[in-house]
Amino acid sequence: MTSAIALALGAIIGVLLGLLGGGGSILAVPALVYGIGLDIEQAIPVSLIVVGTAAAVGALPRVRARHVEWRLAAVFAAAGIPATFAGSALGRLLPQPLLLIGFAAVMVFAAVRMLRGTEGSGIACKRTDTGIDWRRCASRSIPVGIGVGLLTGMFGVGGGFLIVPALVLMLGVQMPLAVGTSLLIIVANSAAGLVAHLGAGGIDWAVTGLFAGAALAGSLIAGHFGTKTNTERLQRWFAYLVFAVAAYVLVDTIFLT
Repeated sequence: MTSAIALALGAIIGVLLGLLGGGGSILAVPALVYGIGLDIEQAIPVSLIVVGTAAAVGALPRVRARHVEWRLAAVFAAAGIPATFAGSALGRLLPQPLLLIGFAAVMVFAAVRMLRGTEGSGIACKRTDTGIDWRRCASRSIPVGIGVGLLTGMFGVGGGFLIVPALVLMLGVQMPLAVGTSLLIIVANSAAGLVAHLGAGGIDWAVTGLFAGAALAGSLIAGHFGTKTNTERLQRWFAYLVFAVAAYVLVDTIFLT
C-alpha cells in the first residue's frame, strides 16, 4: 500500500513540476508526511532529492524548446545558494506557526498578482529585439535571488512557487521562459537545501526511489506537453495551484494544530 501511495504522489509532484515549473516542491513534504507517514525530519531531505531530480528531468524539454534563460538561472543560483543556507538557519529560530502563516501570505500575494496579469510588472530582464540588458537585469536579479534563497531555506523546498512569480512579475520574463528557467534554479536550490538539511534525519531510500521514479516520469511527460500549453492558461493554473496550497497551509496551521 505504501508503495502504491508513493508512486501516485510522486507522479503528481512530477507533473506539477514539469507542467508549471513549481508547486510540486511545496506539496512534496506534506505528501511524504501525511500520505506516506514519514517524520518531518525524514521528509525534508527526501523531498529535496525528489524535487531537484524531477526538476532536472522536467527541464530537458524546456531546454530543447529553448525556453531557458541560462545566464539568468546562473545569476539566481549564485545569489540564492548562500542565502538558502542563511534561510535554513533563520527558519530554525522562528516559531513554526508564524513561519507557515507568512509562507501562505507570500503565496496568496503571488497568486493574486499572477491572476491580474503582467500589467505594471518589472521589465528589467524582458527579452526585446536587441536581447536582454544584462547589466540592468543582473542588478535587479541578485536581490530577488537572495530573497528567494532565504525563503527557500526557511521552508525547505525548491522554491519554484516563488521563482516563477518573481521572474514574471518582478523581472518581466515571459511565462514560458520563466517556467524553464525556474526548473534549473530549483535544481540548484534543492541541492543547497539538501546539504543544509542533511543530518536532520535518516533517508528512507526505498520510499525515495519509488517517489523519485514516479516524479521523474511525470515531470518528463508533463514538461513535453507544457511547452505547447497556452501561456495565459498556464499562468492561471499556476495561480490556482498557489491559492490551493496557501489555503491548505493556513487551515492546517490555524485550525488543525
